[in-house]
Amino acid sequence: MFSPARRRLLIRASVLGAAAAAPGLGFASTATLRIGYQKSSTLIAVLKARGTLESVLAPLGVNISWSEFASGLPLTEALNAEAVDFTADVADTVPIFAQAASARFVYVAQEAPSPGAQAILVKRDGAPRSVGDLRGKDIAVTKAAGSHYLLLAALAKAGVPASATRIHYLPPADGRAAFERGSVDAWVTWDPYVASVDQNPDVRVLADGKGLASYQRYYLASSRFASERPDVIAVLFHQLRDTGAWVRTSPQEAARLLAPVWGLDVATIARANARRSYLVRAVDRAHFSEQQQIADTFLHAGLLPAPVNTSIATRWDFEQKRAVTIGA
Repeated sequence: MFSPARRRLLIRASVLGAAAAAPGLGFASTATLRIGYQKSSTLIAVLKARGTLESVLAPLGVNISWSEFASGLPLTEALNAEAVDFTADVADTVPIFAQAASARFVYVAQEAPSPGAQAILVKRDGAPRSVGDLRGKDIAVTKAAGSHYLLLAALAKAGVPASATRIHYLPPADGRAAFERGSVDAWVTWDPYVASVDQNPDVRVLADGKGLASYQRYYLASSRFASERPDVIAVLFHQLRDTGAWVRTSPQEAARLLAPVWGLDVATIARANARRSYLVRAVDRAHFSEQQQIADTFLHAGLLPAPVNTSIATRWDFEQKRAVTIGA
């Protein structure tokens, strides 16, 4: 196993190497905004497909480079390694792991809750008929994802210790493959992955996040970049907010735009998007209460090295144009 410092160096080298191999990605330039995103980063996917950010940031002398990641945890590890400057939406769980790793980041924006946009999936004719039936079963989930917290919360409510199941940490593509070939009894994931299979006749939703996990997604920036380019942070926030409003009011048009990007049909994307709020707002203490509960849950599960106080994390204050402590 690599030490945390060695792992950060490897992540940085990997991302920088990928950039060097691609034309036009000048990471060495201070005028380059390096955005990390994942497949479920809907609003960034729309902005990228339209070329919107390139257009609005050009007058500020800012170019953009893009790096795609399989899930949120490696994305924030890249942020911690200073290999990216801004991360598109990650699940509410992911920044907690970043905070535990002493990453220097600031919460820029938050999407309002979307509890129905993640789910525990099982085969329709399989043995699990309730969450309680997952005792002794094999479960695929992506480590540190919002769906990971959903699984832990659902098991706790059903009175099933996580240790009484066999949890396999897999990225979404591998989790789906394991689920479809029957190597696991359940797959816990998020949209658009849920929507890609939930209409299959042999798939059943055992539970979603309603009443268990509110599932708020966050946009993060490195502390250094935010302090150096508050003008860019403001542009990103307003573009994300406006794009979220467009996706909500133009669901079919948004689905048609995303279809070739995601490799999914329009109906599937529209169904997935209908379960996401896409209501982008500034981060404040009133909308942050579940973060401590999530941190405590992962600590109890032995997945954090030490307690995490989420109130001492920092958020971007758009009026003061600086990072402030969330609990202040």
